[in-house]
Amino acid sequence: MLSFPAAVKVYLCTVPCDMRRSFDGLSMLAEHVIHCNPFSGHLLVFCNRRSDRVKILYWDRDGWAIWYKRLEAGTFQFPFATTGRKEIAAWELAALLEGIDLNRGRRRQRYSLPAAIKKEETEKEGMETRAS
Repeated sequence: MLSFPAAVKVYLCTVPCDMRRSFDGLSMLAEHVIHCNPFSGHLLVFCNRRSDRVKILYWDRDGWAIWYKRLEAGTFQFPFATTGRKEIAAWELAALLEGIDLNRGRRRQRYSLPAAIKKEETEKEGMETRAS
């Protein structure tokens, strides 16, 4: 089981990717498809069309690191879409890697600081303007 610090963000690339890509190819996808800085230290998650392989790319202080998983049977329930990216929480990534369908699960409402809510809303608005 992987554990992540609370401050780390997880970005899913919702476009199926070629799993032959390595550090440079995935970092280019992070910039042009996910629209985020690949050097930020956040986790960038990529999946292939068959949904049986996942790569997680991140910048680790002094170089790139990739975590790669190939399923022998079954698939990941990966949320493919045309938007390019989806931000999820670290616990959702852990659930996704364990085979849990995030679309069917529902998280109960919790308190969050008003500043955090406003920041999320402005990020979503920025994504919508880029897509237009």
